[in-house]
Amino acid sequence: MSYEIKGLNEECGIFGVFGVPEASKLTYFGLHSLQHRGQEGAGIVSSDGEKLYQYRNRGLLAEVFADENDLNRLTGTAAIGHVRYGTSGNNSIANVQPFLFRFHDGDIALAHNGNLTNAQTLKCELEDKGAVFQSTSDTEILIHLIRQKKNLGFIDALKASLNEVKGGFAFLLLRKDCLVAALDPNGFRPMSIGQFDNGAYVVVSETCALDVVGAKFVRDVFPGELVIIDKNGLRIDHYTTDTKLAICSMEYIYFARPDSIIHGVTVHNARKKMGRLLAKEQPAPTADMVIGVPNSSLSAASGYAEEAGLPYEMGLIKNQYIARTFIQPTQELRERGVKMKLSAVRGVVEGKSVVVVDDSIVRGTTSKQLVQLLRDAGAKEVHMRIASPPLKFPCFYGIDMSTRAELMAANHSVADMCKIIGADTLGFLSIPSLITAISVPDAGNAPNGGLTVAYFDGKYPTPLYDYEEGYLKSLKQTQIQEG
Repeated sequence: MSYEIKGLNEECGIFGVFGVPEASKLTYFGLHSLQHRGQEGAGIVSSDGEKLYQYRNRGLLAEVFADENDLNRLTGTAAIGHVRYGTSGNNSIANVQPFLFRFHDGDIALAHNGNLTNAQTLKCELEDKGAVFQSTSDTEILIHLIRQKKNLGFIDALKASLNEVKGGFAFLLLRKDCLVAALDPNGFRPMSIGQFDNGAYVVVSETCALDVVGAKFVRDVFPGELVIIDKNGLRIDHYTTDTKLAICSMEYIYFARPDSIIHGVTVHNARKKMGRLLAKEQPAPTADMVIGVPNSSLSAASGYAEEAGLPYEMGLIKNQYIARTFIQPTQELRERGVKMKLSAVRGVVEGKSVVVVDDSIVRGTTSKQLVQLLRDAGAKEVHMRIASPPLKFPCFYGIDMSTRAELMAANHSVADMCKIIGADTLGFLSIPSLITAISVPDAGNAPNGGLTVAYFDGKYPTPLYDYEEGYLKSLKQTQIQEG
Protein backbone atom coordinates (compact mmCIF):
# COMPACT_ATOMS: atom_id res chain seq x y z
CA MET A 1 0.00 0.00 0.00
CA SER A 2 1.24 3.49 -0.83
CA TYR A 3 1.14 5.35 2.46
CA GLU A 4 2.17 8.77 1.31
CA ILE A 5 0.79 10.88 -1.49
CA LYS A 6 2.74 12.22 -4.45
CA GLY A 7 2.62 15.60 -6.16
CA LEU A 8 0.94 18.84 -5.12
CA ASN A 9 -2.38 19.19 -6.82
CA GLU A 10 -5.93 20.30 -6.20
CA GLU A 11 -8.46 18.22 -4.39
CA CYS A 12 -11.95 17.74 -5.82
CA GLY A 13 -14.94 20.03 -6.24
CA ILE A 14 -18.55 19.07 -5.55
CA PHE A 15 -21.84 20.78 -6.35
CA GLY A 16 -25.38 19.67 -5.53
CA VAL A 17 -28.78 21.29 -6.12
CA PHE A 18 -32.38 20.30 -5.37
CA GLY A 19 -35.63 21.80 -6.64
CA VAL A 20 -34.67 23.83 -9.72
CA PRO A 21 -35.55 23.43 -13.44
CA GLU A 22 -32.72 22.01 -15.57
CA ALA A 23 -30.67 21.17 -12.49
CA SER A 24 -27.89 19.52 -14.51
CA LYS A 25 -27.20 22.70 -16.50
CA LEU A 26 -27.01 24.74 -13.32
CA THR A 27 -24.62 22.13 -11.95
CA TYR A 28 -22.49 22.45 -15.07
CA PHE A 29 -22.07 26.20 -14.51
CA GLY A 30 -21.37 25.66 -10.83
CA LEU A 31 -18.68 23.11 -11.59
CA HIS A 32 -17.00 25.57 -13.95
CA SER A 33 -16.25 27.81 -10.99
CA LEU A 34 -14.80 24.81 -9.13
CA GLN A 35 -12.62 23.61 -12.02
CA HIS A 36 -9.49 24.78 -10.19
CA ARG A 37 -10.09 21.95 -7.71
CA GLY A 38 -9.67 19.18 -10.27
CA GLN A 39 -8.95 18.68 -13.97
CA GLU A 40 -8.71 14.90 -14.36
CA GLY A 41 -12.39 14.21 -14.85
CA ALA A 42 -15.92 15.49 -14.38
CA GLY A 43 -19.43 14.15 -14.12
CA ILE A 44 -23.04 14.93 -13.24
CA VAL A 45 -25.92 12.76 -12.00
CA SER A 46 -29.48 14.15 -12.14
CA SER A 47 -32.87 13.08 -10.80
CA ASP A 48 -36.34 13.65 -12.28
CA GLY A 49 -38.02 12.37 -9.12
CA GLU A 50 -38.25 8.81 -10.42
CA LYS A 51 -34.92 7.92 -12.01
CA LEU A 52 -31.26 8.96 -11.83
CA TYR A 53 -29.28 9.83 -14.99
CA GLN A 54 -25.47 9.91 -15.23
CA TYR A 55 -22.76 11.20 -17.53
CA ARG A 56 -19.05 11.35 -16.67
CA ASN A 57 -15.70 11.20 -18.41
CA ARG A 58 -12.06 12.08 -18.10
CA GLY A 59 -10.78 15.57 -18.88
CA LEU A 60 -11.81 19.14 -18.19
CA LEU A 61 -15.49 19.92 -17.70
CA ALA A 62 -15.86 21.60 -21.10
CA GLU A 63 -14.24 18.59 -22.78
CA VAL A 64 -16.44 16.10 -20.93
CA PHE A 65 -19.63 17.94 -21.93
CA ALA A 66 -18.45 19.12 -25.37
CA ASP A 67 -21.56 17.48 -26.86
CA GLU A 68 -24.49 19.38 -25.33
CA ASN A 69 -26.73 16.36 -25.87
CA ASP A 70 -24.88 14.62 -23.04
CA LEU A 71 -26.01 17.41 -20.72
CA ASN A 72 -29.54 17.56 -22.18
CA ARG A 73 -30.07 13.90 -21.36
CA LEU A 74 -29.53 14.62 -17.66
CA THR A 75 -33.11 15.69 -17.00
CA GLY A 76 -34.71 16.61 -13.70
CA THR A 77 -34.86 19.18 -10.92
CA ALA A 78 -32.04 17.79 -8.75
CA ALA A 79 -28.40 16.99 -9.52
CA ILE A 80 -24.94 16.50 -8.07
CA GLY A 81 -21.68 17.11 -9.91
CA HIS A 82 -17.98 16.52 -9.36
CA VAL A 83 -14.65 17.69 -10.78
CA ARG A 84 -11.84 15.32 -9.95
CA TYR A 85 -8.23 15.35 -9.02
CA GLY A 86 -7.53 11.88 -7.72
CA THR A 87 -5.98 11.59 -4.27
CA SER A 88 -6.97 7.94 -4.13
CA GLY A 89 -7.26 5.57 -7.08
CA ASN A 90 -5.88 5.91 -10.60
CA ASN A 91 -7.08 8.14 -13.43
CA SER A 92 -9.55 5.81 -15.14
CA ILE A 93 -13.16 6.51 -16.00
CA ALA A 94 -14.19 3.99 -13.32
CA ASN A 95 -12.89 6.47 -10.73
CA VAL A 96 -14.62 9.54 -12.21
CA GLN A 97 -17.49 10.74 -10.02
CA PRO A 98 -20.31 11.04 -9.17
CA PHE A 99 -20.68 7.28 -8.82
CA LEU A 100 -24.13 5.86 -9.55
CA PHE A 101 -25.30 2.68 -7.87
CA ARG A 102 -28.51 1.00 -9.00
CA PHE A 103 -30.34 -1.03 -6.36
CA HIS A 104 -33.74 -2.78 -6.33
CA ASP A 105 -34.88 -0.49 -3.52
CA GLY A 106 -33.67 2.78 -5.04
CA ASP A 107 -30.64 4.21 -6.82
CA ILE A 108 -27.97 6.29 -5.07
CA ALA A 109 -25.38 8.68 -6.55
CA LEU A 110 -22.31 9.71 -4.56
CA ALA A 111 -19.65 12.42 -4.87
CA HIS A 112 -16.73 12.93 -2.48
CA ASN A 113 -14.03 15.50 -1.77
CA GLY A 114 -11.35 14.26 0.60
CA ASN A 115 -9.44 11.12 1.53
CA LEU A 116 -10.30 8.29 3.92
CA THR A 117 -7.42 7.26 6.16
CA ASN A 118 -8.84 3.82 7.03
CA ALA A 119 -9.96 2.94 3.50
CA GLN A 120 -7.68 -0.05 3.05
CA THR A 121 -8.81 -1.70 6.27
CA LEU A 122 -12.50 -1.11 5.53
CA LYS A 123 -12.17 -2.33 1.96
CA CYS A 124 -10.62 -5.61 3.07
CA GLU A 125 -13.35 -6.12 5.67
CA LEU A 126 -16.09 -5.39 3.15
CA GLU A 127 -14.60 -7.70 0.50
CA ASP A 128 -14.47 -10.48 3.09
CA LYS A 129 -18.22 -9.93 3.58
CA GLY A 130 -18.86 -10.25 -0.15
CA ALA A 131 -18.60 -6.66 -1.42
CA VAL A 132 -17.38 -6.25 -5.00
CA PHE A 133 -15.70 -2.91 -5.78
CA GLN A 134 -16.09 -1.35 -9.23
CA SER A 135 -13.38 1.31 -8.75
CA THR A 136 -10.10 1.79 -6.91
CA SER A 137 -11.36 4.99 -5.28
CA ASP A 138 -11.93 5.12 -1.51
CA THR A 139 -15.26 6.90 -2.14
CA GLU A 140 -17.10 3.69 -3.02
CA ILE A 141 -16.55 2.33 0.51
CA LEU A 142 -19.36 4.45 1.95
CA ILE A 143 -22.03 2.85 -0.25
CA HIS A 144 -20.92 -0.66 0.66
CA LEU A 145 -21.05 0.23 4.35
CA ILE A 146 -24.59 1.57 3.93
CA ARG A 147 -25.75 -1.56 2.11
CA GLN A 148 -24.38 -3.79 4.87
CA LYS A 149 -26.89 -2.23 7.31
CA LYS A 150 -30.05 -3.80 5.89
CA ASN A 151 -31.94 -3.52 9.18
CA LEU A 152 -31.70 0.29 9.18
CA GLY A 153 -33.42 2.97 7.12
CA PHE A 154 -31.26 4.96 4.68
CA ILE A 155 -30.50 7.96 6.94
CA ASP A 156 -29.75 5.78 9.98
CA ALA A 157 -27.56 3.49 7.88
CA LEU A 158 -25.75 6.53 6.50
CA LYS A 159 -25.16 7.94 10.00
CA ALA A 160 -23.75 4.64 11.22
CA SER A 161 -21.51 4.35 8.13
CA LEU A 162 -20.17 7.88 8.49
CA ASN A 163 -19.01 6.96 11.98
CA GLU A 164 -16.98 4.09 10.52
CA VAL A 165 -15.05 6.05 7.87
CA LYS A 166 -12.12 8.17 9.08
CA GLY A 167 -10.17 11.04 7.56
CA GLY A 168 -11.29 14.00 5.48
CA PHE A 169 -14.58 13.89 3.64
CA ALA A 170 -17.26 16.11 2.20
CA PHE A 171 -19.92 13.78 0.76
CA LEU A 172 -22.90 14.51 -1.48
CA LEU A 173 -25.49 11.77 -1.97
CA LEU A 174 -28.44 11.98 -4.37
CA ARG A 175 -31.52 9.76 -4.31
CA LYS A 176 -34.58 10.20 -6.49
CA ASP A 177 -36.32 12.33 -3.85
CA CYS A 178 -33.58 13.89 -1.70
CA LEU A 179 -30.08 15.38 -1.58
CA VAL A 180 -27.86 14.67 1.43
CA ALA A 181 -24.55 16.30 2.40
CA ALA A 182 -22.14 15.21 5.14
CA LEU A 183 -18.90 16.69 6.47
CA ASP A 184 -16.19 14.91 8.48
CA PRO A 185 -15.88 15.54 12.26
CA ASN A 186 -13.01 18.01 11.74
CA GLY A 187 -14.37 19.89 8.74
CA PHE A 188 -11.08 19.46 6.84
CA ARG A 189 -12.74 20.22 3.51
CA PRO A 190 -14.93 23.28 2.93
CA MET A 191 -18.67 22.97 2.23
CA SER A 192 -21.33 25.68 2.07
CA ILE A 193 -25.09 25.94 1.61
CA GLY A 194 -26.81 28.49 -0.63
CA GLN A 195 -30.40 29.30 -1.53
CA PHE A 196 -32.14 30.57 -4.65
CA ASP A 197 -34.95 33.12 -4.77
CA ASN A 198 -37.46 30.30 -5.35
CA GLY A 199 -36.40 28.70 -2.04
CA ALA A 200 -34.38 25.86 -3.59
CA TYR A 201 -31.07 24.91 -1.96
CA VAL A 202 -27.59 24.25 -3.27
CA VAL A 203 -24.51 22.72 -1.56
CA VAL A 204 -21.03 23.52 -2.87
CA SER A 205 -17.33 23.07 -2.10
CA GLU A 206 -16.66 26.82 -2.31
CA THR A 207 -18.86 29.92 -2.15
CA CYS A 208 -17.50 31.16 -5.50
CA ALA A 209 -19.83 28.56 -7.08
CA LEU A 210 -22.83 30.20 -5.36
CA ASP A 211 -21.99 33.53 -6.98
CA VAL A 212 -21.87 31.99 -10.46
CA VAL A 213 -25.31 30.36 -10.23
CA GLY A 214 -26.98 33.31 -8.47
CA ALA A 215 -27.57 31.71 -5.07
CA LYS A 216 -27.28 33.52 -1.74
CA PHE A 217 -25.00 32.14 0.96
CA VAL A 218 -26.94 30.61 3.87
CA ARG A 219 -24.33 28.99 6.09
CA ASP A 220 -21.27 26.75 6.18
CA VAL A 221 -21.69 23.06 6.82
CA PHE A 222 -20.09 22.28 10.18
CA PRO A 223 -18.15 19.20 11.30
CA GLY A 224 -20.30 16.15 11.97
CA GLU A 225 -23.37 17.60 10.28
CA LEU A 226 -25.80 15.87 7.97
CA VAL A 227 -27.71 18.20 5.63
CA ILE A 228 -30.93 16.73 4.23
CA ILE A 229 -32.75 18.53 1.39
CA ASP A 230 -36.04 17.30 -0.02
CA LYS A 231 -39.50 18.59 -1.02
CA ASN A 232 -40.03 19.78 2.57
CA GLY A 233 -36.94 22.01 2.46
CA LEU A 234 -33.68 21.83 4.40
CA ARG A 235 -33.03 20.00 7.64
CA ILE A 236 -29.78 19.95 9.63
CA ASP A 237 -29.01 16.73 11.49
CA HIS A 238 -25.86 15.22 13.04
CA TYR A 239 -24.24 11.82 12.73
CA THR A 240 -21.81 12.70 15.53
CA THR A 241 -21.31 15.49 18.06
CA ASP A 242 -17.72 14.44 18.82
CA THR A 243 -16.26 17.15 16.62
CA LYS A 244 -13.37 19.61 16.60
CA LEU A 245 -12.92 22.16 13.81
CA ALA A 246 -9.62 21.73 11.94
CA ILE A 247 -10.05 23.33 8.51
CA CYS A 248 -7.25 22.59 6.08
CA SER A 249 -4.96 25.64 6.14
CA MET A 250 -3.89 24.89 2.55
CA GLU A 251 -7.39 25.90 1.42
CA TYR A 252 -6.58 29.45 2.48
CA ILE A 253 -2.94 29.30 1.37
CA TYR A 254 -3.35 27.78 -2.06
CA PHE A 255 -6.37 25.73 -3.09
CA ALA A 256 -9.49 27.87 -2.73
CA ARG A 257 -10.30 30.69 -5.13
CA PRO A 258 -9.54 34.18 -3.76
CA ASP A 259 -13.21 35.19 -3.93
CA SER A 260 -14.40 32.24 -1.85
CA ILE A 261 -15.38 32.64 1.81
CA ILE A 262 -14.58 29.73 4.13
CA HIS A 263 -16.02 29.84 7.66
CA GLY A 264 -16.41 33.59 7.55
CA VAL A 265 -12.96 34.32 6.12
CA THR A 266 -12.54 35.70 2.59
CA VAL A 267 -9.60 33.82 1.07
CA HIS A 268 -8.15 36.94 -0.60
CA ASN A 269 -8.16 38.84 2.69
CA ALA A 270 -6.45 35.96 4.51
CA ARG A 271 -3.74 35.74 1.85
CA LYS A 272 -3.20 39.48 1.94
CA LYS A 273 -2.72 39.33 5.71
CA MET A 274 -0.28 36.46 5.23
CA GLY A 275 1.72 38.74 2.94
CA ARG A 276 1.63 41.62 5.43
CA LEU A 277 2.84 39.45 8.31
CA LEU A 278 5.48 37.89 6.05
CA ALA A 279 6.83 41.37 5.29
CA LYS A 280 7.15 42.04 9.03
CA GLU A 281 8.82 38.71 9.78
CA GLN A 282 10.96 38.42 6.66
CA PRO A 283 11.82 41.90 5.32
CA ALA A 284 14.12 42.40 2.33
CA PRO A 285 15.95 45.70 3.04
CA THR A 286 17.63 46.01 -0.37
CA ALA A 287 14.53 45.31 -2.47
CA ASP A 288 13.22 47.66 -5.16
CA MET A 289 9.87 45.96 -5.78
CA VAL A 290 7.56 43.06 -4.98
CA ILE A 291 6.15 40.63 -7.52
CA GLY A 292 3.75 37.71 -7.04
CA VAL A 293 3.71 34.32 -8.71
CA PRO A 294 0.43 34.06 -10.66
CA ASN A 295 -2.21 33.29 -9.68
CA SER A 296 -2.54 32.01 -6.11
CA SER A 297 0.22 34.25 -4.71
CA LEU A 298 -0.94 37.63 -6.02
CA SER A 299 -3.02 38.46 -2.93
CA ALA A 300 -0.13 37.72 -0.57
CA ALA A 301 2.29 39.69 -2.76
CA SER A 302 0.06 42.78 -2.66
CA GLY A 303 -0.08 42.54 1.15
CA TYR A 304 3.70 42.20 1.36
CA ALA A 305 4.22 45.23 -0.87
CA GLU A 306 1.82 47.41 1.12
CA GLU A 307 3.40 46.49 4.46
CA ALA A 308 6.96 46.92 3.12
CA GLY A 309 6.15 50.21 1.38
CA LEU A 310 7.45 48.85 -1.92
CA PRO A 311 5.98 49.05 -5.44
CA TYR A 312 3.91 46.03 -6.42
CA GLU A 313 4.87 45.20 -10.01
CA MET A 314 3.88 42.68 -12.64
CA GLY A 315 7.21 40.93 -13.02
CA LEU A 316 5.82 37.53 -14.00
CA ILE A 317 3.18 36.84 -16.66
CA LYS A 318 1.15 33.65 -16.77
CA ASN A 319 0.30 32.12 -20.14
CA GLN A 320 -3.47 31.69 -19.80
CA TYR A 321 -3.68 29.35 -22.79
CA ILE A 322 -1.63 26.46 -21.47
CA ALA A 323 -4.08 23.78 -20.37
CA ARG A 324 -3.40 22.73 -16.81
CA THR A 325 -3.69 19.09 -17.81
CA PHE A 326 -0.70 19.57 -20.13
CA ILE A 327 1.67 19.94 -17.20
CA GLN A 328 1.87 16.43 -15.83
CA PRO A 329 3.55 15.55 -12.53
CA THR A 330 6.61 13.95 -14.09
CA GLN A 331 10.14 15.21 -13.64
CA GLU A 332 10.74 15.76 -17.35
CA LEU A 333 7.66 17.92 -17.82
CA ARG A 334 8.20 19.74 -14.53
CA GLU A 335 11.56 20.90 -15.91
CA ARG A 336 9.79 22.59 -18.84
CA GLY A 337 6.56 23.41 -17.06
CA VAL A 338 7.48 26.75 -15.52
CA LYS A 339 8.79 28.20 -18.80
CA MET A 340 5.60 27.11 -20.56
CA LYS A 341 3.37 28.69 -17.93
CA LEU A 342 5.33 31.75 -16.80
CA SER A 343 7.45 34.47 -18.36
CA ALA A 344 9.52 37.13 -16.62
CA VAL A 345 8.97 40.75 -17.73
CA ARG A 346 12.46 41.99 -18.56
CA GLY A 347 11.44 45.64 -18.72
CA VAL A 348 10.24 45.46 -15.11
CA VAL A 349 12.88 43.34 -13.36
CA GLU A 350 16.09 44.12 -15.28
CA GLY A 351 18.72 45.62 -12.98
CA LYS A 352 16.36 45.49 -9.99
CA SER A 353 16.39 43.80 -6.62
CA VAL A 354 13.15 41.79 -6.59
CA VAL A 355 11.07 40.19 -3.82
CA VAL A 356 9.20 37.21 -5.24
CA VAL A 357 6.22 36.09 -3.14
CA ASP A 358 5.00 32.52 -3.63
CA ASP A 359 2.48 30.48 -1.64
CA SER A 360 4.61 27.41 -0.88
CA ILE A 361 7.67 25.34 -1.73
CA VAL A 362 7.08 21.64 -2.30
CA ARG A 363 10.01 19.99 -4.11
CA GLY A 364 11.77 23.24 -4.92
CA THR A 365 11.76 22.59 -8.68
CA THR A 366 9.40 25.48 -9.46
CA SER A 367 11.18 27.90 -7.12
CA LYS A 368 14.55 27.12 -8.68
CA GLN A 369 13.24 27.75 -12.15
CA LEU A 370 11.46 30.95 -11.08
CA VAL A 371 14.69 32.34 -9.70
CA GLN A 372 16.50 31.41 -12.92
CA LEU A 373 13.76 33.02 -15.06
CA LEU A 374 14.20 36.29 -13.20
CA ARG A 375 17.99 36.18 -13.36
CA ASP A 376 17.83 35.47 -17.11
CA ALA A 377 15.59 38.55 -17.42
CA GLY A 378 18.28 40.65 -15.74
CA ALA A 379 17.18 40.77 -12.09
CA LYS A 380 20.05 41.98 -9.90
CA GLU A 381 18.85 40.21 -6.74
CA VAL A 382 16.07 37.69 -6.13
CA HIS A 383 14.64 37.46 -2.61
CA MET A 384 12.19 34.56 -2.34
CA ARG A 385 9.44 34.96 0.26
CA ILE A 386 6.94 32.19 0.98
CA ALA A 387 3.52 33.11 2.42
CA SER A 388 3.26 29.88 4.41
CA PRO A 389 5.53 27.90 6.76
CA PRO A 390 7.94 25.26 5.38
CA LEU A 391 6.05 22.17 4.15
CA LYS A 392 7.66 19.31 6.07
CA PHE A 393 4.90 16.71 6.42
CA PRO A 394 2.41 15.00 4.04
CA CYS A 395 -1.35 15.50 4.00
CA PHE A 396 -3.66 12.53 4.47
CA TYR A 397 -7.02 14.30 4.35
CA GLY A 398 -7.51 14.94 0.65
CA ILE A 399 -4.60 17.00 -0.70
CA ASP A 400 -2.29 15.27 -3.13
CA MET A 401 0.93 16.28 -1.40
CA SER A 402 4.40 14.81 -1.73
CA THR A 403 5.97 12.06 0.29
CA ARG A 404 8.13 13.35 3.12
CA ALA A 405 11.18 12.19 1.19
CA GLU A 406 10.25 14.56 -1.66
CA LEU A 407 9.35 17.58 0.45
CA MET A 408 12.29 19.93 0.22
CA ALA A 409 11.78 21.50 3.64
CA ALA A 410 11.69 18.07 5.30
CA ASN A 411 15.24 17.36 4.18
CA HIS A 412 17.00 20.72 4.09
CA SER A 413 17.47 23.78 6.27
CA VAL A 414 16.17 27.13 5.04
CA ALA A 415 19.77 28.20 4.33
CA ASP A 416 20.37 25.08 2.23
CA MET A 417 17.07 25.53 0.41
CA CYS A 418 18.09 29.09 -0.45
CA LYS A 419 21.34 27.84 -2.00
CA ILE A 420 19.60 25.05 -3.93
CA ILE A 421 16.99 27.31 -5.53
CA GLY A 422 19.63 29.98 -6.22
CA ALA A 423 17.95 32.88 -4.40
CA ASP A 424 19.83 35.64 -2.61
CA THR A 425 17.63 35.20 0.47
CA LEU A 426 14.71 32.96 1.43
CA GLY A 427 12.10 33.49 4.14
CA PHE A 428 8.92 31.74 5.28
CA LEU A 429 5.86 32.80 7.25
CA SER A 430 5.72 31.41 10.79
CA ILE A 431 2.93 29.08 11.97
CA PRO A 432 1.60 31.59 14.56
CA SER A 433 1.41 34.30 11.88
CA LEU A 434 -0.42 31.94 9.52
CA ILE A 435 -3.02 31.28 12.22
CA THR A 436 -3.29 35.00 12.98
CA ALA A 437 -3.70 35.89 9.29
CA ILE A 438 -6.63 33.51 8.82
CA SER A 439 -8.37 34.13 12.19
CA VAL A 440 -11.36 31.80 11.77
CA PRO A 441 -14.35 33.34 13.64
CA ASP A 442 -15.97 29.91 14.13
CA ALA A 443 -12.87 28.41 15.77
CA GLY A 444 -13.94 28.85 19.40
CA ASN A 445 -11.37 27.05 21.54
CA ALA A 446 -10.28 24.65 18.77
CA PRO A 447 -6.50 24.10 18.57
CA ASN A 448 -4.51 26.24 16.11
CA GLY A 449 -7.42 28.61 15.64
CA GLY A 450 -9.54 25.86 14.07
CA LEU A 451 -6.92 25.05 11.42
CA THR A 452 -4.95 21.97 10.40
CA VAL A 453 -1.28 22.96 10.35
CA ALA A 454 0.08 19.41 10.49
CA TYR A 455 1.85 19.87 7.14
CA PHE A 456 4.15 22.30 8.94
CA ASP A 457 4.53 20.86 12.46
CA GLY A 458 3.67 17.17 12.04
CA LYS A 459 0.96 17.25 14.72
CA TYR A 460 -2.03 15.61 13.04
CA PRO A 461 -5.45 16.29 14.55
CA THR A 462 -6.58 12.65 14.08
CA PRO A 463 -5.01 9.19 14.06
CA LEU A 464 -3.63 8.25 10.65
CA TYR A 465 -4.97 4.66 10.72
CA ASP A 466 -3.80 2.83 7.57
CA TYR A 467 -1.11 5.46 6.94
CA GLU A 468 0.34 5.37 10.45
CA GLU A 469 2.94 2.61 10.13
CA GLY A 470 4.30 3.77 6.78
CA TYR A 471 4.37 7.40 7.85
CA LEU A 472 6.30 6.66 11.05
CA LYS A 473 8.73 4.54 9.05
CA SER A 474 9.35 7.35 6.56
CA LEU A 475 9.72 9.85 9.42
CA LYS A 476 12.36 7.65 11.05
CA GLN A 477 14.24 7.24 7.75
CA THR A 478 14.26 11.01 7.23
CA GLN A 479 15.54 11.58 10.77
CA ILE A 480 18.34 9.09 10.16
CA GLN A 481 19.28 10.87 6.92
CA GLU A 482 19.31 14.17 8.77
CA GLY A 483 21.75 12.63 11.25
